[in-house]
Amino acid sequence: MTDTQHLIRVRDVMTQDFAMVDGLNTIKEALQVYKRRDASVLIVDKRHSDDEYGLLLLSDIAKQVLAKDRAVDRVNVYEVMTKPVLGIDPNMDVRYCARMFERFGIGRAPVVENGEMIGVVTYHEIVLQGLDLD
Repeated sequence: MTDTQHLIRVRDVMTQDFAMVDGLNTIKEALQVYKRRDASVLIVDKRHSDDEYGLLLLSDIAKQVLAKDRAVDRVNVYEVMTKPVLGIDPNMDVRYCARMFERFGIGRAPVVENGEMIGVVTYHEIVLQGLDLD
């Protein structure tokens, strides 16, 4: 790192634009939360302290519910979600975060500090806020 570069951490670029749902919610209920909160990501909450967070994306719903002609009020979030998800440390350098995304083939991940969700990081935030353009 040169003197002109400064370290940009995940904490500096993450968004808090997410909503939390329970895995037992129906997809219909989850979609209502998406719309009401205008969230970009739905995080599936832990069921207990030894559980892990999950992630529900609109693309998951499109592929596993809509494309398969399943009823949104008869499918639960846990049937469609991705779990466990890779949690990102808020103090990680955004360059390493981008490398992790590439290595694991993901485009977004929850930011977890001391076992608690504090935000979400995506390529969008990493690129638009993480590159020093000055």
